[in-house]
Amino acid sequence: MAGVTPTEREQDHQLTEDIRLVGSILGDVIRDQAGDDVFDLVETVRRQSVAHRREGDEGIAPETVAALAASPPDHQISVIKAFDLFALLANVAEDVHHARRRRHHRSAGSPPQPGTFGHMRGRLAAAGVDDARLRAVVAELEVSPVITAHPTEVRRKTVLDLTRRVSDALGSGDRSPSTIAGLRLTVQLLWHTDLLRASKLRVADEINEALGYYRRSLFEVVPAINQRIASMAHSSAEDGNALAPPGNDAIAERSPLRMGSWIGGDRDGNPFVTADVVASAIDQNAAMAFELLLEQLAQLSLELSLSAQIVSPTDALVALADASGDDSPFRAEEPYRRALRGMYARLTASAQAFVGVVPGVAPRVERSAYSGPAELEHDLRIVAHSLRTHGCHEIAEVLVDPLVSAVRTFGFHLCTLDLRQNSAVLERAVADLLAGAEVHPDYRSLDETERCELLATELRSPRLLRIPSADPGDEAASELAILDVARRAIDRFGDRVVRHHIISATSSVSDLFELAVLLKEAGLVRGGAEPSSMLDLIPLFETIEDLGHAAATMRTLFQHPVYRSLLASRGGRQEVMIGYSDSNKDGGYLTSTWSLYRAESQLVEAAQAHGVALRLFHGRGGTVGRGGGPGYEAILAQPPGTVQGAIRVTEQGEMVAAKFGDPDLARRNLEAMVSATIEASVLDADGLDDEQRARAESIMDELSELAHREYRSLVYETDGFVDFFRSITPIDEIAKLNIGSRPASRTASRRIEDLRAIPWVFSWSQTRIMLPGWYGTGTAFEHWATTPERVRELSDLHAHWPALRALLSNMRMVLAKSDLSIAERYLALASDPDVGTTIFERIRTEHERCVRWALEVSGLPTLLADNPLLERSIRNRFPYLDPMNLLQVELLRRLRHDETGEPAAAEVTVRAIKLSLNGLATGLRNSG
Repeated sequence: MAGVTPTEREQDHQLTEDIRLVGSILGDVIRDQAGDDVFDLVETVRRQSVAHRREGDEGIAPETVAALAASPPDHQISVIKAFDLFALLANVAEDVHHARRRRHHRSAGSPPQPGTFGHMRGRLAAAGVDDARLRAVVAELEVSPVITAHPTEVRRKTVLDLTRRVSDALGSGDRSPSTIAGLRLTVQLLWHTDLLRASKLRVADEINEALGYYRRSLFEVVPAINQRIASMAHSSAEDGNALAPPGNDAIAERSPLRMGSWIGGDRDGNPFVTADVVASAIDQNAAMAFELLLEQLAQLSLELSLSAQIVSPTDALVALADASGDDSPFRAEEPYRRALRGMYARLTASAQAFVGVVPGVAPRVERSAYSGPAELEHDLRIVAHSLRTHGCHEIAEVLVDPLVSAVRTFGFHLCTLDLRQNSAVLERAVADLLAGAEVHPDYRSLDETERCELLATELRSPRLLRIPSADPGDEAASELAILDVARRAIDRFGDRVVRHHIISATSSVSDLFELAVLLKEAGLVRGGAEPSSMLDLIPLFETIEDLGHAAATMRTLFQHPVYRSLLASRGGRQEVMIGYSDSNKDGGYLTSTWSLYRAESQLVEAAQAHGVALRLFHGRGGTVGRGGGPGYEAILAQPPGTVQGAIRVTEQGEMVAAKFGDPDLARRNLEAMVSATIEASVLDADGLDDEQRARAESIMDELSELAHREYRSLVYETDGFVDFFRSITPIDEIAKLNIGSRPASRTASRRIEDLRAIPWVFSWSQTRIMLPGWYGTGTAFEHWATTPERVRELSDLHAHWPALRALLSNMRMVLAKSDLSIAERYLALASDPDVGTTIFERIRTEHERCVRWALEVSGLPTLLADNPLLERSIRNRFPYLDPMNLLQVELLRRLRHDETGEPAAAEVTVRAIKLSLNGLATGLRNSG
């Protein structure tokens, strides 16, 4: 590899050795636990598959097909499980390798890598950005990853815990017999652990799984990054890394990086999210905050053993110690320990008062509860300040300041819980309320203008529509009960606990007014001449059509005096969410990507024209078909003016573990997100002048129209396509997989429009077609670039414009992971073979076009020539994915055409199919 140092080559060799080690251990475990017959079959299939790929052949070796077809069902399950576990262990080895390389770069003094604060500072300095400009942006910085419960994380928590043990062992670099024995034990546990969940996840389970990431990484890493952000704003100070005195550090007190969550508050299409679930989500989040804060306080009390015989604490610290109630003679000369024990007792009382539980060891003394996190932070600051007065600056900085930052960041609520509901549900709920209050008998019969006038009148009035003697209907009652829970939570925890309400499928101004009327019923909006709101009202534009009308909708809202009053109460800032998943399913990859870009630019113009500050909320998924791809590059590729120091992004499914599974991963991904936000805000450039930008946008408009026409023609206008999709993909089997609480479709309809974007993408990934990440783009380029001059124009644009570069980079990754020779085997499942063959050949032809044009425009010899690590990972992975695809096809055929009807046989087949879904998702990584 050109440009790779000897040390890096040695590290790459270590990765190879790590993969060989875990593969060898897995093989030994299979032989020991499943017998020689299973081991021999697995080894035979592995060798044949690897050899077939090394020879440059596509598809599956004929001898592999024969070996698997002749094996009994229980052996087939063992093969799937073996390759699933190998993919899982290879993932761990690669993650360890990436962490090893990062440590090497840091220790070797290498130039800072993209996505780090050091690289960001260097890039800004090279662009002539001074510290004053950087501090100004940091002062307004707001970055929020929002964890959602979308069901593409197929791995159980138990499996994640075991793989972390493998990661720790490989990462240690220790290859002693005891370490190898520990690895062998862990792999043996994995072999005997069910990789599948025994029952469908409930919302409560999803909440618990998300909370686990706070213990693993987020509670440590997020406050640490907030400290580093604060130090940027005080970089000219004598001690730039120290926390400023109380009251003078507005940036740190805001905690620019904060976590959000949809889990337990997102009820769009999820009937299991009720008022009780919302209340439970808030309480569970808070209980975790108290648990982790209490653990850190307890640890701090053990560490701060400073004696008053040696140091002289401040009067304020002594007063804290004296008020602690700790009269143990063993700590009589240890004021810091006594103070912290008193704080521990107060925080325990707070936990009891706020959530009714005492997470942790009960204190030995009783104290009154803190009224809120600000009081706890005040006491911690007394501790830190006292330490600094007698020269213990390092102790304060290393031991106390992180806890101060944690209290600021997480409070007593842990994270902000977003509420979300579909606009159609809100419309029906408001209609029922208006009818029940005898305001209007049939609100839904009104046109848009009439609706807005009626709703604005209600918002100007202080009276409520809820009448105790009237039944508002089940739907309205459910919505109001949830909003009542939100109001009570804000009364308990403050306004950070619930700040946003998102309206899915927003298409009109009345959608936001309907939400405002419902919020008013719960006291979250105050009616009157100048209405005000306690929550942000956030439209979510998802379809291609709605994205096209987004700016016009917001302009109308910004001009309405009632909405301007609501907006003023929220600091004059409007948040708008844009949906990557549904826009892709609606219009295809290129059109979705460009429609989002266009909508963002137009929303910025609309906001600026009306003096409104705009923050965009990006509803991205893990795979490219749902807006996935490298987050750092994605933020830098945003249109000029759309970031401006503030961004929210969803983190979904398997990407939560991939980004936050351990502190190193979390630190790297969150630092990249913050760095990109600052770079995009300060540099705010797309590399084009006005004339070039106008030309680029004109080109993309034409390409988008061409791609859209081709995509819609295939997916929505081709006879038999729905049956083709449902028969050749495991969509129905995915719907039965126990990986999420949410139904796979919003309705019982078989239409593509009603299918959720997640199982849509997940299904195509399983077949290795991955259609949502590329289809239509090749046709668009081929029909537009009809002359050598146009081809050169596209290549030049790719070289200079981050937006097109990111679009094609993500598409190249998807194309590299796809395999049409494997996908062709799924044609055996087509409900109509002739129709299936015709549609598949159309897909194959478009795939070839996309590959050809991706290489032509990028100027690369291979799809991943610019990413050799990923190219090697995919190349090494395919031989282990191919047999699982082969078996999945056979198992699906067997299940769907089983003539025996024997329940036992069907049960074995269903289990094997689920294992294959799990294994392929693991091997492909960002698959949903």
